[in-house]
Amino acid sequence: MVFYCVKCREKKDTEEFEKVTLKNGRPACKAKCPDCGTGMFKIVAA
Repeated sequence: MVFYCVKCREKKDTEEFEKVTLKNGRPACKAKCPDCGTGMFKIVAA
């Protein structure tokens, strides 16, 4: 899945991500940037 790293300012492709659910019930994914280790976040479709 492709995430955007705010610190590196570029899109990163990573296979290690965790599916989470927001308080309002929307699905999302969390990952860590493979280069700098910053947390990345992406809201996904159901």
